[in-house]
Amino acid sequence: MLTIKRLDISEARILIAGARDKAAEIGVPMCIAITDEGGNLVAFERMDGGKVTSTTIAIDKSYTASAAKKATHEYGAASQPGSPAYGISSAIGGRLMVVGGGLPVTFDGDVIGGIGVSSGTPAQDQEVAQAGIDALLAALA
Repeated sequence: MLTIKRLDISEARILIAGARDKAAEIGVPMCIAITDEGGNLVAFERMDGGKVTSTTIAIDKSYTASAAKKATHEYGAASQPGSPAYGISSAIGGRLMVVGGGLPVTFDGDVIGGIGVSSGTPAQDQEVAQAGIDALLAALA
């Protein structure tokens, strides 16, 4: 029998609030998605001004980070021509994201979910996602 650790809705809200605060601080309205450890959507917010096209991208970044248990920017480097995972971005119906902004959420060594952020540059998206994780870890401390 397995014991599974996963995010609940209150933790998802903390992740979104931390990400939203950072997005407001840097002046870039974002789409923010939270998934459980299996990549299933738990919560989503599109800030006023967040790009409509970023909705699906944020969800798929979170899906990739939680289900594959790897940050999306790590797939970016590994999926370039000549690299070991070249072409992986077309896997699973194109849902696997290879640009920054998706991070796994870990607690006590387990991936308990993911956060995906989109509407800025990949570096901005990743910074906002990390701020969400930082807010959750502070709340859990």
